[in-house]
Amino acid sequence: MSTIHLHRTTTLTPEQYIGGLTDFGPGRSKLLGNSAEEYLKVHDLGPSQADVTEGSGGIWERLHYNWSDPNHVVLATSDSNVWGGASGHTYTFTRRPDGETDIDVVVVRDGKNLKGWILGFVLGTIGRGVLERAFENSVKAIEIRNGASKYRGRIAA
Repeated sequence: MSTIHLHRTTTLTPEQYIGGLTDFGPGRSKLLGNSAEEYLKVHDLGPSQADVTEGSGGIWERLHYNWSDPNHVVLATSDSNVWGGASGHTYTFTRRPDGETDIDVVVVRDGKNLKGWILGFVLGTIGRGVLERAFENSVKAIEIRNGASKYRGRIAA
């Protein structure tokens, strides 16, 4: 099992980022590159939760989204062709005094088969940059969508 911690500081408010993260309509892949249109299926959508299948590149997962807490969003994997167990994503938002927002993400990848175990190991070691770039690109895309004048996200080690 791999646990990957990611961080960005952004001009977005938590509500703006959550708005992009939970936009399951057309064009989702422009905001979240790992959510290709051909994989996307919304099974249930409520005011603060959703049950969605998404993925890309031959990897898919069914996620239960819960954004009832505006400072803490949880995506729990309920089914996947490679991920199982404790897999999922947890987003924590912290408003800063300068008007920016810190976004901390914890991604857990618990392989349920050989392919998942190998992918989990790779993502937890040499492949961490793939997740970092995907997260950075999502922040940039959501900033652009919200009219941010300049992307000011920063990588924290």
